[in-house]
Amino acid sequence: MEHFLFDDALLKEIREKFYYVEKDHTGKKRLFFENSGGSLRLKAAVEAKAKMEEIPDCPERTNNIAEFLQATKQKALTDLREIVFGAKGGSIVCELTASQVMFRIVRAIVENVPGTNVITTSVEHPSAHDAAQTFAMRTGKEFRVAMGNPKTGGVDIDEILRHVDKDTCLLSVMSASNVSGYLFDIKTIVKEARKIKPDLFIITDGVQHLPHSSFSAEETGVDAVNFAPYKAFGIRGCGYGWVSDRVATLPHDKLLGKVPEEWELGTFPHPNFAAISAVVDYVCWVGSHFTSSTDRKELYFAGRDKIHAHEHALWVRMMDGTDKVPGLRKQEGVDVFLDSSNDTDRDFIAAVGIKGMDMASAAREYYKRGVTVFERVNTSLYSKRILESLGITGCIRVSPLHCHTVDEIDEFLKITQEIVADQRLAAK
Repeated sequence: MEHFLFDDALLKEIREKFYYVEKDHTGKKRLFFENSGGSLRLKAAVEAKAKMEEIPDCPERTNNIAEFLQATKQKALTDLREIVFGAKGGSIVCELTASQVMFRIVRAIVENVPGTNVITTSVEHPSAHDAAQTFAMRTGKEFRVAMGNPKTGGVDIDEILRHVDKDTCLLSVMSASNVSGYLFDIKTIVKEARKIKPDLFIITDGVQHLPHSSFSAEETGVDAVNFAPYKAFGIRGCGYGWVSDRVATLPHDKLLGKVPEEWELGTFPHPNFAAISAVVDYVCWVGSHFTSSTDRKELYFAGRDKIHAHEHALWVRMMDGTDKVPGLRKQEGVDVFLDSSNDTDRDFIAAVGIKGMDMASAAREYYKRGVTVFERVNTSLYSKRILESLGITGCIRVSPLHCHTVDEIDEFLKITQEIVADQRLAAK
C-alpha cells in the first residue's frame, strides 16, 4: 500500500481546523489517541451546529426561514446518501445514535423477510450483534455466528459463507473491526453470499470504517449501512443510516400518513444536518488538494483516500519505528496483538499490551504521561465476546487520527519505552 503523508504545510492547515489537537480543554498537553472512541472535533462542524441552534423557527412552515432550514436538511440528506454512503436511491434513517439506527434496520428486515436463520460475526459491535440476536430470538429464527480469526483480527470470508444458505434471512457484517482495524472485503462477501442466495439481505456496520475511508453502497451491493458522526470529527447526539429501496419499503415505525419509504419520525434537528454537511465540506477541502475535479463526490472520495493513506503511513511508523526510536513490534516488553503486514490495508488501530501490566493500569500510565488511549478488556460487555473470539483477554487500543504527525507517533513510542522501563523497575 502507498506510504503517503500529507506535506507539512497542508498538515498544519488540517490541524488548525480541529479543536484540542495538542492540548485538552483544560490546557493540559496531551496526545488524543482514542479516536475510535470519539474523534477530535472539527471546528466547522461544532460551529455550524451552534449557529443553527440559535434559530427557533420550525422547518415545517412556508416562510423564508423554514425554506432555509429545509434546504440545509436536503443538502445533508444528499451528502449522506450520495457521498458518505455512496448510494443512489434508498432512504436515510436518522436517530440519536448509530446503534438505534442498526436496531431499527435489523428489526425491519428480520421481522418481515422470509427465512429461518440470521447471521452475524463474533467481532461485531454489540449494537449489530445484539440487534441480530434479539430479533432472531423474537421471530424464532436460528442465530448463527461466524467466528473471528485470531491471526488476522477479522473473520475469514469462507467462515462467513459456510453459515449462509437458501433460508438465510439476514447477513450482518461490519466494514472494519474497532479492535484490530481489520477491513472486511464487503464487496466480495456480498457477491459470494448472493451466489448462495441471490436475494439475500446484507447490511454492514460502517461506524468504524466510514470516518477513515471512502465507502460505496452502490459498489458493494449492501442493503444498509450505518454511520456515527461523533467518530468522524462531527458531533454527538445523532446517528445516520442508509437503506436500499427494498428495505425502505419494509414495514417499520413511521407516521401512517407518510410515504412508505419514509424513515424519519418527527422533525430531525436541522443543526445536526448542518454539522454533517460541514464534515463533508472539510473532506472535500482535503480532496481539493489532490484532484482538479469540482464534483463534490469525487472531491470527497479523493479526500477520504488521502486521509486513509496518511493514517496507514502513521500506522507503519508506529509499528516499525525509525533508527532513533523502535516501533512497537521491536520494543521488548510490548505485546502487539492482531498484527498484519505493512502491505495489508486496514484502519489505523493498534492493539497492544505492556508485559506484566494489566490493561487498565497501562492505560492509566499512558494518561499520566499525556496520552489518551483505551483499554479493551473481557470484563466489559462491549469487549468480552469480541476479544475472546480473537484469542485475547484484553488490549490497549491506540487510535490516532489523520491530523496527527510522525513526531507525535515517535513521542508515543518513546512514552511506551518509558512505561516498559518503569514496569521492569517495579517488578524487581
